[in-house]
Amino acid sequence: MSVRIDKFIWFTRLCKTRSIATEQVKKGKVKLNGEGIKPAREVKVGDEIGIIKHTSTFTYKVKSLLKNRVGAKLVEDYIIDITPLEEIEKFKTYQAAQSAYRGHGTGKPTKKERRALESFLEWNDENL
Repeated sequence: MSVRIDKFIWFTRLCKTRSIATEQVKKGKVKLNGEGIKPAREVKVGDEIGIIKHTSTFTYKVKSLLKNRVGAKLVEDYIIDITPLEEIEKFKTYQAAQSAYRGHGTGKPTKKERRALESFLEWNDENL
């Protein structure tokens, strides 16, 4: 038995919808055993799937195949997360940078941000 890569990614909840999974494969954000693929490529037990999210590559090993989408609790029966810790740290750093960013013109600073800015600007010659 074998399953298309886009279906497998959707079945195991690595993508929210099947169309998103197909799009990710077409864009080259999904690798099978380290090489670029097409959405119709078949997945077999033991294959490694790499999914690129922003700056990191998350890697999963296929334990067994399935016929339809499973609940989140059952996903661990079908794939093993073998992502290196460096990649996870890179992703967490990216998330932290994005959460601290506020776009131009999206509102005034919060009270905490205003106080931090005022304390930064209130230095004098004694602090040098």
